[in-house]
Amino acid sequence: AVYKGAFPLWLSPVQAKLFPVNLNFHQDYAIEVQKQLQALGFRVEVDLRNEKLGYKIREAQTKKIPLQLVIGDKEVEQKGVTYRLYGKEEQAFMPLDEFIAWFKAYNDSKK
Repeated sequence: AVYKGAFPLWLSPVQAKLFPVNLNFHQDYAIEVQKQLQALGFRVEVDLRNEKLGYKIREAQTKKIPLQLVIGDKEVEQKGVTYRLYGKEEQAFMPLDEFIAWFKAYNDSKK
């Protein structure tokens, strides 16, 4: 298969990137999500640089990261994530436990 640099989720060196909207308020939860996903064997990073959110998301798109997860007030309050798949415009909110189940199923189905 030819991926043109856009590796499928299961093969990608970094499968998901987490973006806290505001480092003061959303960083702790983003790190908590990262730890939960890493404990399941997923390759996940949190972008804690003091850059604009749009810039960080565009950079992740350029690097062809399969999943971008945005963590803001809603995500912290409702214990979930808003995610976007590489190459797609739509974003979707999902409670964290549902997202983990989806991530696992999506990852396993593609192998």
